[in-house]
Amino acid sequence: MMENKLNVAEQLKKKYHKTEEVTNFKDMLYRSSDIYHSRTAFKVKDKDGNINSITYAQFKNDVVYLGTQLIKKGFINKRIAVIGKNSYNWCVAYLAASIVGIVVPLDKELHISDIINFMNVSKTSCILGDEKILDNITDNISKVNNLDTEFIAFEKNFNKILEKGKLDYSNGFNEFDNLQVDPDQLRILLFTSGTTGNAKGVCLSQRNICSNILSIYGIVKVKRNDLFFSVLPLHHTYECTIGFLLPIYSGASIAHCEGLRYITKNMQEFHPSVILCVPLLLENVHKNIIKNMNKTLPNKYRKENNENPYYGLPFILKKIVRTKVKNTLGGRLRVFIVGAAAANPDIIADFRSLNLNTLQGYGLTECSPLVAGNTDFFQKDDSCGLPIPNVEYKINDPNDEGVGEIIVKGPNVMLGYYEDEEKTKETIIDGWFHTGDLGKIDENGYLYITGRCKSVIVTKNGKNIYPEEVEYYLNDNPLISESLVLGIQKENDDETYINAQIYPNIQAITEHLKGSVPTKEEILKIVSDIVSGVNKKLPNYKHIKSFGIRDEEFEKTTTKKIKRYGDNLNIKKEND
Repeated sequence: MMENKLNVAEQLKKKYHKTEEVTNFKDMLYRSSDIYHSRTAFKVKDKDGNINSITYAQFKNDVVYLGTQLIKKGFINKRIAVIGKNSYNWCVAYLAASIVGIVVPLDKELHISDIINFMNVSKTSCILGDEKILDNITDNISKVNNLDTEFIAFEKNFNKILEKGKLDYSNGFNEFDNLQVDPDQLRILLFTSGTTGNAKGVCLSQRNICSNILSIYGIVKVKRNDLFFSVLPLHHTYECTIGFLLPIYSGASIAHCEGLRYITKNMQEFHPSVILCVPLLLENVHKNIIKNMNKTLPNKYRKENNENPYYGLPFILKKIVRTKVKNTLGGRLRVFIVGAAAANPDIIADFRSLNLNTLQGYGLTECSPLVAGNTDFFQKDDSCGLPIPNVEYKINDPNDEGVGEIIVKGPNVMLGYYEDEEKTKETIIDGWFHTGDLGKIDENGYLYITGRCKSVIVTKNGKNIYPEEVEYYLNDNPLISESLVLGIQKENDDETYINAQIYPNIQAITEHLKGSVPTKEEILKIVSDIVSGVNKKLPNYKHIKSFGIRDEEFEKTTTKKIKRYGDNLNIKKEND
């Protein structure tokens, strides 16, 4: 009877899967190697297209050998950057770097000047990564502050370093085994935005991330025979914690996607059972499934306009369709974990009808990352779930509808922002992290995201764009007085596009044109060229797709900041 009086969030607490405590990556790695010794940790494709298995024992040894060399090169407690596409080498480098020193995972999509800026800001002593990116950095070496930075390219000298580490280790140099990792110290330094103009470095400890791994395992059972298909970039905590470290803790296997155009091919080759994705990927898979159903079903069951015909099928046909769909996804897929932006509840329901579980969650880099999630036990398609074990959330200062800022408390909350005490104090108050996201909580504890009280723009692909980054580049040009960057949607399209509202510096443009007063056409041409130049410095998803030119300054707050509301949001689109 008591069970009925508990809300769903309270019932969940009685159902958690059992976990075994770990507080740092070294202990987790050694524990997994002991328990899952000869099991497959990674499936890796060689140059000839053959798929090879790497055991937990081999993975641990490779981390130890690389770590041994990093110690010998003097990198204990130093900042070690890792950059490149998702790969086995990336995973080895990340763990070795975070156990020996402080790992700085960098986004390979960044412009070279931003990569170097982040190396400089983080005081990087060593960088491991894809050869092409490292070559690009060395071509610009004059901009790197630390000229003694060690470069270790995955393709060129990584295996040699592992061999050297193996030799040293077998000759008795076992300093890596003796390292004591303080679980509460800064060990992971992540940059959440693309330019140092307003970069936020998030400082995480290994306890932060390990607590999140255990919390997730408590609500989503990971089986030892699971294979995680890694598609999203590993430098992001979402993929790193849930798509890499969680399966390593659990004894599952990991395979890395070779690139977005190879998703279908790779799924047929690796036969994954778990995929972490963003809503856009989920939508594309869904679209293809519906299209194929309408192409292959008997005429009388097909639907117009790509509507889903599944629900109108007789039982036996439904069974055949479910099997076919599963086979196109590699034959073993059982769950999609979706995050980074809101997923369409109808698509989640459609997947469940096909026996494909789809679990939506909510998280932030500052929370290592997960805060809430749908679980093995309870699911609500239009919500991002219930609080994960050991994490609390509540709504700060709710309005009449119960909507307010989501604040979070738990062992997953970051240590603070890198070298920014003021920002840290503003954001973490009495142990509660203020997310800047607006939401509400229903009577069962389910969380709903209703908007953002900070300016971050989220694309359908789950990419975060901080308007200030793009504005930083625009305002850096003396011909622009000020700018305001917004996320806009076009008619019949739910993607978010970047629009820039620009107030040009007419005086500077006049001087630029050698004293003649600029015509409207000349201003448009100049601004258009500046926008093109800015786009060249940014990854594609941050490109300014349209802009408007203002005749007057933006409205400001009393502290002279541009208001991100009111009349300033009246969008002009000169170049559409």
